[in-house]
Amino acid sequence: MAALAFPQIDPVAFSIGPLAVRWYGLAYLAGFLFAWYMLRVLDERWKMGLGPDGRATTVLAAVIGVVVGGRLGYVLFYGAGQYWRAPLTVFAIWDGGMSFHGGLVGILLCGWWVARRYRVPFLRLADAGAVAAPFGIMLGRIANFINDELWGRVATVPWAVVFPGAGPLPRHPSQLYEAALEGLVLLMVMLLLARRRRSDGFMLGWVLTLYGIFRIFVEFFRQPDVQIGFLRGGVTMGQVLSVPVLVCGVLLLWYVARHPTGQQHDASAVSGAPAGSAVAPDDPVTAGAGPEDRTAGGL
Repeated sequence: MAALAFPQIDPVAFSIGPLAVRWYGLAYLAGFLFAWYMLRVLDERWKMGLGPDGRATTVLAAVIGVVVGGRLGYVLFYGAGQYWRAPLTVFAIWDGGMSFHGGLVGILLCGWWVARRYRVPFLRLADAGAVAAPFGIMLGRIANFINDELWGRVATVPWAVVFPGAGPLPRHPSQLYEAALEGLVLLMVMLLLARRRRSDGFMLGWVLTLYGIFRIFVEFFRQPDVQIGFLRGGVTMGQVLSVPVLVCGVLLLWYVARHPTGQQHDASAVSGAPAGSAVAPDDPVTAGAGPEDRTAGGL
């Protein structure tokens, strides 16, 4: 059975004395730096009014939401009772164990707090996060591949990989499938959609919808966590948790279509007029255009 050899990439990128800096940690760092950059661009473009202090607070809150929510999500959804026997291991995040779905809940809750603190529409702030998130997801999945973890199911495809930690049989490199779909493809879609100002919640709705679809699809090639295995009907925990994400995304898109927002904000941004001032009805850019048709510049 033909298969590709697993690339010998040290999970530790470099060491500083006794401190080992891993690729997984660098993936998180790069993801949050990209989120800060994208938030700065969109804060100015969408006139959210966060400013430097608000942007720094938002990114810090996102770090807390992702780490705390991701860890608690893993403990609740994937722990299989092991943490009841050793409760202190809940804090041992260096041993691995993070849940995307838990991190999603955590970052949304922290975003809600930031939106209230700085009086920014929550869905508009969440839209900015939706544009930035796929980049971090992509790097995180690549780091999973380097770490020889979360491998796919046994496969006969030409690009199957023999993972050292998964035995002698070749497997789908499902981490790279996720990096491509949930990361690169989703990032390209978000950057394309963000070239125009959309109604609040539009970007978040598409991220949730597409992530749910991509994750459910890739789970057919990914090996379930050993402590849980397949659930009833042959589905995986990742698929079960992704169904509510998909449903929420579709419902949010339906809500946004029925309740478009941001018209006054967009008109002011395009015309250069202060918020609340009138825009000439014969303006060729804004006349007759809905909130999703007014160009606010390209990313």
